[in-house]
Amino acid sequence: MSDVSLVDLAVTYFRQRGYRIEKDVFLEGFSGLSRSFDLLIRKGNEQHLVWIRDWKRTVGVNMVINMDMASEDVGIPNPMMISEKFSGHAKAYANRRGVTLLTKHQIARE
Repeated sequence: MSDVSLVDLAVTYFRQRGYRIEKDVFLEGFSGLSRSFDLLIRKGNEQHLVWIRDWKRTVGVNMVINMDMASEDVGIPNPMMISEKFSGHAKAYANRRGVTLLTKHQIARE
């Protein structure tokens, strides 16, 4: 499992669930800024932007806020983030804002 990148693991996870996937997506936001996302996944009318952080450290609330703001800026709410682990504050913020947090462990076992 350790020799497979987290991006490849995520792509496999979403493909198995019937999503169409675009990698390395750049979208212009309402602010005029160009926003980058690791994945754009689509199934029917549903679409999500995904950030993947393959870090050994815990992802903090600031990263989740940045991703949430970037996805709102491009008009696609309810983003997803995949990483090794998330801080308690990151989980609380994500829960309030409708951001989906997935850990490497969760996507590897399903």
